[in-house]
Amino acid sequence: MGGFVCLLLLTSSLFAQPTRSPGQLTYCNPLNLDYGYTPIPDFAKAGRHRATADPVITLFKGEYYLFSTNQWGYWHSPDLYSWQFVSRSFLKPQHKVYDDLCAPAVFVLGDTLLVFGSTHEKNFPIWMSTNPKANEWKEAVEPFQIGAWDPAFFLDDDGKLYLYWGSSNTLPLYGQQISRHTFQPIGQPRELIRLDDTKFGWQRFGEYLDNTFLDPFMEGAWMTKHGSKYYLQYGAPGTEFSGYADGVQVSDKPLGPFTPQPHNPFAYKPGGFARGAGHGNTFQDTWGNWWHLSTLVVSVKNNFERRLGLGPAGFDQDGTLYSNTTFGDYPHYLPTGPQDHLQPRFTGWMLLNYQKPVQVSSTLGGYLPNYAVDENIKTYWSASTGNAGEFIQTDLGAVSTVRAIQLNYADQDADFLGKQQGTFHQYKLWYSENGRKWKVLIDKSQNKTDVPHDYIELVKPVKTRFLKLENRHVPTGTFALSGLRVFGQGPGPAPAPVTDLVVLRTEKDKRSAWLKWTAASGAYAYNIYTGIAPDKLYSCLMVHGQSEYYFKGMDKDRPYHFSIEALNENGVSARSPVLTVK
Repeated sequence: MGGFVCLLLLTSSLFAQPTRSPGQLTYCNPLNLDYGYTPIPDFAKAGRHRATADPVITLFKGEYYLFSTNQWGYWHSPDLYSWQFVSRSFLKPQHKVYDDLCAPAVFVLGDTLLVFGSTHEKNFPIWMSTNPKANEWKEAVEPFQIGAWDPAFFLDDDGKLYLYWGSSNTLPLYGQQISRHTFQPIGQPRELIRLDDTKFGWQRFGEYLDNTFLDPFMEGAWMTKHGSKYYLQYGAPGTEFSGYADGVQVSDKPLGPFTPQPHNPFAYKPGGFARGAGHGNTFQDTWGNWWHLSTLVVSVKNNFERRLGLGPAGFDQDGTLYSNTTFGDYPHYLPTGPQDHLQPRFTGWMLLNYQKPVQVSSTLGGYLPNYAVDENIKTYWSASTGNAGEFIQTDLGAVSTVRAIQLNYADQDADFLGKQQGTFHQYKLWYSENGRKWKVLIDKSQNKTDVPHDYIELVKPVKTRFLKLENRHVPTGTFALSGLRVFGQGPGPAPAPVTDLVVLRTEKDKRSAWLKWTAASGAYAYNIYTGIAPDKLYSCLMVHGQSEYYFKGMDKDRPYHFSIEALNENGVSARSPVLTVK
């Protein structure tokens, strides 16, 4: 479980306008980074696999810097899309641990970027750099005199520096002032906040929020100041689960007292292909737009098998912090200027091949072909080998307009532990209107980059019914996919609106409710919107292939408001009228 931090010192020099990748207008979660493999042998007993979590993005000298757990380095980008990895170990010979920058704190002081990794000891330095693109680092202070797990530094606009930390299912989050000149602690640590799962349903531990075998965890502190208010953010209830989310408490002072924001959790994505929106950071881009970076859940080969996701965020007119996770793993537009993130950044490109027929060259054991199109990152198809020529073909069911493709590789029979250099994927993607005459759509048979979640926005849309992905090379193991996802517009009508939405909220436990509705004609999934007011339906729950949902994430003392829409490969229905449940 880790924690991350980033501090934005938004000076005029940081608002220099970088350029996006040529022609690239969109991105899609999970982020397509060359994730390292877990370096911890005990975490790889069920299979070696890629893993990271606890991310932070910091804007520094006009460039975005991304750090996350155990990557043996970090990334930088001019545009939040094209990321370049810098290899770097922040451990020293005396540090006899596997965790290299586990859940690091990253912050800016003037012209310097500083980094500190999680530790329970007082033996880690704070590292500093004025030129991180060139991998130039030295110790700012060694050792730092606070052993902090999931640390987060925050520089207030009065020049005072604070540290927040904590990762436990028994202890609170802590805060303490730190000298910005010597990095020595000032005063004593202060207990700040704890969980209260008796009141807040989303804080219960477990995939089904039932507190199975453990009490919930609070971790991943992050502080944002907006106006005169301090927003202390935290991850809960467990990084292994679909409901992993970020909550927030608000204060007039950097060390509290804090009060839970009425809208909680503010970052929440329990449904869809890539689930989870916890333990991340909230930052501003070069135009001042807010974004929330978070941890996504895989948790197949190990509880800590995870990825990273990015979503639009902001503060509404009442100062409510929100993160917009609607269609959060579909293509979204990259920033191009100042934006209102209460308005969708979703492109409107629908998933065209959910549960559609597939053909494959071979199948390994029970890793069945349709697992590549079932919108579940936990399941995957695997070919028998990783050889060139293995393929998977998807049938869209009708000639459709294809605008983008996302290839989500899975780890089967991987050989690697830790971050690897020089690995790459190579493939060809073909398309056909009739399944007989094929043309090359994308040729990456000479690619030399590692693209485990490759996302390709087509320069021009194509009309096609069939797509075939032919493997040329994978970094290790077999050719395996958890998601071959095709986006665009189908030729038919959007589904009919949903009728007869019913929310059954019991008197005994108002943290939970059973939602039921009449299935809409032509729909393959639904978005349920919920929130604390009819005009604040900031949480979105995506449900596939069902006409019911057990929602257990409510504050027991508040009324909730609900609306629902249906979706298919052709579009989205109108939303149902808002239903209020007390």
